[in-house]
Amino acid sequence: MPAVIAPFAAFAALILAAASLGGGFYETVLIDRVWPGNPALIQPSRGGIDRKRFWMPAHFAFEVALICALWAAWRHAAARDWLLIALGCHLAMRVWSFAYFIPRATAFEKAGDLDAATWARAITWTRASVWRTPLDLGAVVALCLAVSALARPA
Repeated sequence: MPAVIAPFAAFAALILAAASLGGGFYETVLIDRVWPGNPALIQPSRGGIDRKRFWMPAHFAFEVALICALWAAWRHAAARDWLLIALGCHLAMRVWSFAYFIPRATAFEKAGDLDAATWARAITWTRASVWRTPLDLGAVVALCLAVSALARPA
């Protein structure tokens, strides 16, 4: 049964990882370039976007799909290796996010208008945030290779 589920779970994880990558590009290219000058854009209490409404379900769904794919493909060595690489990329991004990005993003969302020091921290945050994208991209590439491996006999 796991061998039947594996390609579907891996493909679901791939689609969800691609959606997260797209969300990351959207934030990097559109939102992060603007919000330090207009903090209300990311402050839900002031009518701004609530990023948690996308990111929390997106990460939860991806992580469930990835865990299912790992379980189902465990006996398929090539797919398992690529799934573990995807997990490593995602885990590195999530640990970095929980340690640095999320606490600061929460503070920016509650800050109101930014003074000069907070604005400088916001600029640093947006510049550093760009570097999460390669980790997401790494997960997407690894998942593509896992799906490809599952399409071939073990």
